[in-house]
Amino acid sequence: MIGLSALSVRLYFLQVVDRDKYAKKAGSSYEKTYPLLAKRGTIVDCNGEVIAKSVISKTLIVDKYHIKEVRTVVKGVACQELSKTSEWYDWDEKTRGRKIKLRSRRLLNKSKDRQWIIDQHLDYACEEISTPLGMTKDELKALINIDEKSMSDKVIVKNIAPDIASRLKGLITKKRIKGFRFTESMKRFHNSPGLLTHVTGYSAYQSGGNKRVGKSGVEKACEEHLAGKDGFKKEMRDMSGEVMPAHKGSVHEPINGNNVQLATDMGIQAIVDEQLDATMSEYDPVRATIIVMDPSNGDILGIGSRPHYNLATREGILTNEFNYALQGEYEPGSTFKLVAIAAALNERVRKLDDKVFCHNGHYRNKSPRFTVRDEHGKGYLKVWEIAQKSNNIGTFMLARQVGYRRYMNYVKSFGFGEVTGAGISGESDGLVRDRGNMVDFSRNSFGYALRVTPIQIANFYCAIANGGNLMRPRIVKRVEGYSGEVVVDYKPEVIRRVISERTARDCRQALKSVVQKGGTGTQADVEKFSEGGKTGTAEIWDNKAKAYSKTRKTVSFAGMLPIEKPKFVCVVVVQEPRSKKDYNFGGGTVAAPIWKKTMKRVAAYRNLTPTEG
Repeated sequence: MIGLSALSVRLYFLQVVDRDKYAKKAGSSYEKTYPLLAKRGTIVDCNGEVIAKSVISKTLIVDKYHIKEVRTVVKGVACQELSKTSEWYDWDEKTRGRKIKLRSRRLLNKSKDRQWIIDQHLDYACEEISTPLGMTKDELKALINIDEKSMSDKVIVKNIAPDIASRLKGLITKKRIKGFRFTESMKRFHNSPGLLTHVTGYSAYQSGGNKRVGKSGVEKACEEHLAGKDGFKKEMRDMSGEVMPAHKGSVHEPINGNNVQLATDMGIQAIVDEQLDATMSEYDPVRATIIVMDPSNGDILGIGSRPHYNLATREGILTNEFNYALQGEYEPGSTFKLVAIAAALNERVRKLDDKVFCHNGHYRNKSPRFTVRDEHGKGYLKVWEIAQKSNNIGTFMLARQVGYRRYMNYVKSFGFGEVTGAGISGESDGLVRDRGNMVDFSRNSFGYALRVTPIQIANFYCAIANGGNLMRPRIVKRVEGYSGEVVVDYKPEVIRRVISERTARDCRQALKSVVQKGGTGTQADVEKFSEGGKTGTAEIWDNKAKAYSKTRKTVSFAGMLPIEKPKFVCVVVVQEPRSKKDYNFGGGTVAAPIWKKTMKRVAAYRNLTPTEG
């Protein structure tokens, strides 16, 4: 009586008091949760051309526990035996299922050593599914290695095409093969993995997970829109691994990520990347970038940097992830002279045809003491000629007449010294020193003693091209839901008006003279089109020598086409061209020809009407 009473008390605790605890513990052995992966959003260009998208990647896994569980695999052996009978083809699926159950019981009842059932099932399974996998039966058996002590799941084949996976899944179900299952992962696919690499960026799996997360570029900047939300499915299985009919499971469907449309035109992007590759091949520079923008709305139509990496293979990513177009800081040299010219014209201290004394190539300031020199000394030059001849002293005279404070306000109003807000993380803000130092002031006027980024120069020239408005550069145009509805629409944004339309028009006339006879940028002249721009040649500071190098230079050209009503602004920056050439490297001899080739192809691609005969 005492023993039975103790047993009753124990049963009471098991069935009533601790019921939930033990039920949960028992159920956990048979309940499994499978993730349902959300599809990461697609990135497309302004015309809807796919740049990056996610495709489902299937992985075949063998369940070592169930492939050795005789009560599970016996159904496959029963199916194999029955499918060889003449009656098999006369039975419907319901009848076949019943017959398989009966044959399975007989096989289990008559077998004293059941290992042969496991071995027979393995032979049967490998024979059936090896061919679709592109391997032999023996190769698949060796890969499974059923004698291995480990009972954990084992990956057999990764990245199976969806159509082959579907065929295999149907075959496994039809043949009652047990112990195999598929898992899903999302593979990121790039249509042109060598184009727009830094801007597109890449995504990677989180540590220990199967969820992709943006690591750079648009993939990172738009993570909240692209990511989506994974779902899951719960299933209860019996001892043989079959889903229990009474427990259909709980399914939470995944929410796919939104699609991101860029302002970039992949046709123009292809031109940009091809020209950059040609630049690297011909001049062997340390770095180079080309940026093409629409000045009317700030759209970045094409942007590329070198060196770069391959989005598909990730080759070169560790050393070449630096995005020179947005992160590179350099002293711009003469492309910056337009700031002083624009300030002088806008403040009306000078007109376009006014003459400025340029001190015959050598200006000496008394207090504080410093000098400004020009290699090609000039006496009097008109304001537009200062741009055409790229005269340092003339530029400083204009800046000084505007005044230090007003001039520095123009520098900042044009966006220098701060990020442009193009929409990509990691953008540099450059360096503008505003300490009232007159030596810095003189150097600043012709592009030294400050640091800019290529995108800042491009955006500055867009303000000249569009009539005086500084725009927010736009990489991401809009975000659309998976079904096509607009989630976020990034409209063109005017940050501020910096100069008047009249001043911008006069500046464009000055830039036009640069590419004409007598200017420094004649090699940028595109046949049948009117264009304008500015060359830039800046010596690079040598920290060891504590002086500017005479051999290491950053050369550039910033311009627009057509000059009357610009449709495009293009900036070319080449850092340290190093190839062996007979001529001296400069903005007019290196960057200007690259600019010409790029814009000639862009104009043809967009079917731009020629503006000159």
